[in-house]
Order: sequence, then structure tokens, then C-alpha cells
Amino acid sequence: MDSKQKIDSPLYSYISAFLEYCEIGKNQSLNTIKAYERYLRKFFSFAQSLNIKDPKGIDLQSINKYRLFLNRQTDERGNQLKLITQNYHLIALRAFLKYLIKNDVKTLSPEKIELPKNPQRQVEFLEKEELERLFEATNAEKDELSKLRDRAILQTLFSTGLRVSELASLRRDSINLDRREFTVRGKGSKLRLVFLSDEAAETIKKYLSKRPDNSNALFVGHSTVGQSVEKQIQSQGAKVKNSAKGRSASGTKDDRKILGLTPRQIQRIIKKYCRLAGIVKKVTPHTLRHSFATDLLQNGADIRSVQTLLGHASITTTQIYTHITNQGLRDIHKKFHNKK
Repeated sequence: MDSKQKIDSPLYSYISAFLEYCEIGKNQSLNTIKAYERYLRKFFSFAQSLNIKDPKGIDLQSINKYRLFLNRQTDERGNQLKLITQNYHLIALRAFLKYLIKNDVKTLSPEKIELPKNPQRQVEFLEKEELERLFEATNAEKDELSKLRDRAILQTLFSTGLRVSELASLRRDSINLDRREFTVRGKGSKLRLVFLSDEAAETIKKYLSKRPDNSNALFVGHSTVGQSVEKQIQSQGAKVKNSAKGRSASGTKDDRKILGLTPRQIQRIIKKYCRLAGIVKKVTPHTLRHSFATDLLQNGADIRSVQTLLGHASITTTQIYTHITNQGLRDIHKKFHNKK
């Protein structure tokens, strides 16, 4: 499809206007806008195949055909498109139709597009004993500065429930180590208050006290002697980019320009210590977020509070943890099962 076909299509123009509205009118994140653009571009191409050039041509019959089309799509590995991914396409389409209705453009009502129910997700988390082994595994790091950094990363993820992108964006001046709390900007640019455990705060203090640079990034890469974290990860087949690339005009290193670790580097660090700890589960930074939520619920926290601490917009998202943390059901089973 050439650009002239796009320009001549009212549907294409409305999609462009919707994306601009998301950026300026709703101030949505760049990632959200890119996702909407990707999903709606696919719908636009499909609509063109049905010769639908105007929003009023969108009806239930065309939507049903589109759903069948999505169900027959495959991902980059050749697998059928997951139901949750198909739903993302439909959610983007509903948001677009809602925008059209709001602007008095005749089209299908978004409420007429029902989303199929996703199968319940299996939440992977670490047990207390596994967490202890993971933290203890940092002692295998010979370089003291890297050891403190890595332990601080692991403890911070577990004690705050931060997303890896949120952790990577942390700055020294945003953390109140005396009060053990700080504010983080999460999904949708929403602010929330998070809290550090005493253990995590003390490890961060020790790490920062030994840092030779004045970069404002909380966690940075380090040049080390011997088998550093980066060297050990490379020996496992991973390739880590050196994040400390800042240079002054004279060509010498400018500490203020040292970049923080990337989410990918943090993921590799966690992978390394899981191997050292003998943890065979597939563990990612998000696994520690799951472990944080599970730990709170197992110890009696109410689900609404956990929702707030995680920064979930909907309680439905937080409810994925309840089936593994319902102590009441466990007690009932123990009390009444197989009694004579």
C-alpha cells in the first residue's frame, strides 16, 4: 500500500488524529502510543483488504472477520498469536472507536467488541529459602563494589516491588535512605510511594559510600579487577555493554555522564546469581516483583494495599496472586480434610 492510498483514506486520517490525541490530549506514554500505532496499523491494513476506507464501514461482521484473522496470525517463532496479544489488538481498536464516538464520528460502538477471557496466568515467585540463597550468592563476587551494587539491586527489587525499568531510572537524589522511602513514576506516568527494607537501605548506603564517581544514577557499571559481574556474565555467553561511556571534551572520563545500568544489564545480573544460587526456575526482575507481592499477601496484607504498592491501575491485575496466597483455604483444608 503506497502513501497516497493512506492519505486518501479517511480511516487512516482518523487513526493519525487518534494517536496525536493520545500523545497530547491524554499525555499517554510513548510506549503506549507506539503499541496503539502498531496494532491499529495492522487493523488498517486488514480494513483495506475489505475495502473499508471510512469508520462508518466498520461493523460487527468486519470485526468478526478481523478476530478470525488475528487468531490465525503467528508470532516471530511461528507460534499462534497468544490470546492476550490478540486482546491487545482489540483493546487498541476499542480505544480508537471510543475516540471516534466521542468526536461524533459514525462507527461501531466499542462496547460491541467483547474480549475473550484470558486463561489465568501462572505466577512464578521465589520462596523465602530461594531468596536467601539468591542474596547469599552475591558473596561469590570478588570485587567489593560490584558485590554491594548487585546485592543492593536484588534487595531493592524484593523490598519495593519495582519494575525493572523503574529501578533502572532511579537517581541518588530521589532516594531518602534515612526515611527508607521514595517516590517512583510508574506506568502511565503515575507517581507512587515505595518503601525500602532496613537491609536494602543499609546495603545501598554502603554501596554509595564506596562509589568513586559522582554520577547521579543509583546503579552504574564498574571497571573491576578480577572476575567482575560483567566478566562472569560474559563467560556465560552474555554480552554486556559497558554503561560508563561518558567522556569530557578533553577525552577523559566525566563521572557526571556515567550512565545507569540498563534493564537488560540488570536482568543479566539476576540471571548470573540465580545460576550461582542453583535456582533452576526462570527468574527475571519481574519474578522479584511477584515475590514481593506474594510475601506481603502471605503475611496478611490486604489486597487493596498491595495493589497500591505495586502501582496497579486495576484490582483485577493484583488478584492474580490471591490463588497462591489464600492462607484461609489452606487452614480449612488442614482442619477438615480426611478427618475421621
